[in-house]
Amino acid sequence: MSALLGATLISLAGTAQAQNYPSKPITMIVPFAAGGPTDALARVIAQKMSEKLGQQIVVDNAAGAGGTIGVAKAARAAPDGHTVLFTHMGTLAVNIALYKSLPYDSQKDLVPVGIGGTNPMVLVTKKTLPVKDFKEFAAYVKANQKKVQYGMAGIGAASHLGGLMLNSMMKVEVLEIPYKGTGPALNDLVAGQFDYMVDQAVNVLAQIQSGNIKAIGVSTKKRLPQLPDVPTIDEAGLPGYEVTIWNGLFAPKGTPEAIVTKLNAVLGEALADEAVRKRLIDLAVDLPTKEESSPQALGALLKASIEKWVPAVKAAGVQPE
Repeated sequence: MSALLGATLISLAGTAQAQNYPSKPITMIVPFAAGGPTDALARVIAQKMSEKLGQQIVVDNAAGAGGTIGVAKAARAAPDGHTVLFTHMGTLAVNIALYKSLPYDSQKDLVPVGIGGTNPMVLVTKKTLPVKDFKEFAAYVKANQKKVQYGMAGIGAASHLGGLMLNSMMKVEVLEIPYKGTGPALNDLVAGQFDYMVDQAVNVLAQIQSGNIKAIGVSTKKRLPQLPDVPTIDEAGLPGYEVTIWNGLFAPKGTPEAIVTKLNAVLGEALADEAVRKRLIDLAVDLPTKEESSPQALGALLKASIEKWVPAVKAAGVQPE
């Protein structure tokens, strides 16, 4: 009886706390520099969630060390719902294989709130690369492994993961050129300083449409509406290749369930807003269905991502930092 009473009191306290929540501005930690795709998505969502909650959501770009600094900061925050984390799968799943030790446990130190959207990837090359489709691209890379270079925005970045999986499945070893961010990498690809990269569609669409770089294939199971003439890499000759970057909202461990439920509901309302949907679709973001948007679904997605990416990174021979 006493255990039941205790549980009831805890539940009532959590409900009361949620009714008064939020009582002050909320900090949304994004573990990447401002201007990137995760940051852009976070700011669109944060603005609409602020309106729904009646409190400002301040985006804190706590960048560095492949996102580990920001994630650790969020994991250590007070579990009262006034600090949340918006991050992509790399920091929580892939970094387990990329770093010898992490200052957080992705599945124990954070509580899933809901998915914020998924970004497709595009294989792009410098415009002077003498290939016109994936078949020619694969043949060229395999024949020129000693001189071909691929660029990426840094260890653990989406472009690192996309290229890592592509090169591993193609069974090629090419020179990897790491940059400090997507912007510098993309600028050098446009300038022809290296040969190819696999990056999020939101980053490369404008340059593709301007004819500054060439789109060879997309990383999803279906073609992108924004690039209807570009085949999927799977259909073009590399069966099984699929890399998408999901972004999710998390809270520190111990955050009351009632607050997590409220945050999830408000996130859903924000993503259902017509203006928000249009803005995100323009950014090539794939929005979650109702079934995909629960905290439980995000937790299952994180688990599945760890099971997919940790062995893949190790199989590719990447040495932990």
